[in-house]
Amino acid sequence: VQLQASGGGLVQAGGSLRLSCAASGRTFSSYSMGWFRQAPGKDRAFVAAIRWIGGMTYYADSVKGRFTISKDNATNTVWLQMNSLKPEDTAVYYCTARIGPATTVQARWDYWGQGTLVTVSS
Repeated sequence: VQLQASGGGLVQAGGSLRLSCAASGRTFSSYSMGWFRQAPGKDRAFVAAIRWIGGMTYYADSVKGRFTISKDNATNTVWLQMNSLKPEDTAVYYCTARIGPATTVQARWDYWGQGTLVTVSS
């Protein structure tokens, strides 16, 4: 499984960004796809996840109502739409995949893409 994340950048507080994750190498029908983030000096933390079949979504409380995870089955792409961004959202964002249901536990995810940096200025 290969995961290619993109879309990070610099944005002012209150702005929006959309991250993309292009997935390849498997049929993803049994997979969940997710996003984690790692802020400077902090552990990597769960942000959002989506089950490939059925599309059930999960969010960290800190992003609920502001971020939306979605997918496109035809292109094997997962997006993270981030609105009302705050300086505390500044982090490297990682796309991840696992076989089975989503989990907030980092160690249970099987595949990781390279990170994409999101910087939110105040």
